[in-house]
Amino acid sequence: MEYNLDMTRIPRHVAIIMDGNGRWAKERGQIRLQGHLAGMEALCGIVRHSSDIGVEYLTVYAFSTENWKRPADEVSGIFKLLIKFVKRELDELNRNNVRIDILGDWSIIPEDSADSIRLALATTEKNDGLKLNIALNYGGRAEITRAVNMLIDSGKKNVTEEDISACLYTAGMPDPDVIIRTSGESRLSNFLIWQSAYSEIVLTPVYWPDFTPSEYERCLAEYQSRDRRFGGHK
Repeated sequence: MEYNLDMTRIPRHVAIIMDGNGRWAKERGQIRLQGHLAGMEALCGIVRHSSDIGVEYLTVYAFSTENWKRPADEVSGIFKLLIKFVKRELDELNRNNVRIDILGDWSIIPEDSADSIRLALATTEKNDGLKLNIALNYGGRAEITRAVNMLIDSGKKNVTEEDISACLYTAGMPDPDVIIRTSGESRLSNFLIWQSAYSEIVLTPVYWPDFTPSEYERCLAEYQSRDRRFGGHK
């Protein structure tokens, strides 16, 4: 289905809460990890489509600070999928001029996964196309706490909003124009809570593994239909 996107109004920064992998798998009588694998396939398609339509920044919520509460085998499987994603997709991402960055404290993730991240960062660091931000061991409150502590350590007085923004993982990036959440849930789940102050939020009942480029365009068309006033009025 075509949604007649206005290509002159494509959001600069799209953020996505990729939700519903586990429920997708359960409804098919599969283990949760199969849902995460299917979710990885969906991500590949959305990254390609974002690049094709001119999105500048795509931020995806891959693993939160709260996700460590999940069963150990599921957590381990998620990080193994990260290795698989990098191994399989890195060459294509690099050819397509995509630059990968990580939001979050990835110093404590398994070493083999960290090695894959280092490779991805080093390989794509000079690319100037789509910026793919992977939020990994990320939490919005932890990010703000980290920023405040950085400012305390620097001796900064009379802290401004700009000072805090400059200490966030997203420093130098525009705030998300739109946050898309899949699976029908309607909360931010500690995702980009500082940066999302004026983001449009678009919800879809579609589980993440079934989130196609067509559904992505439907969400972007809904975003384009919004009247963004940023606290003012027309």
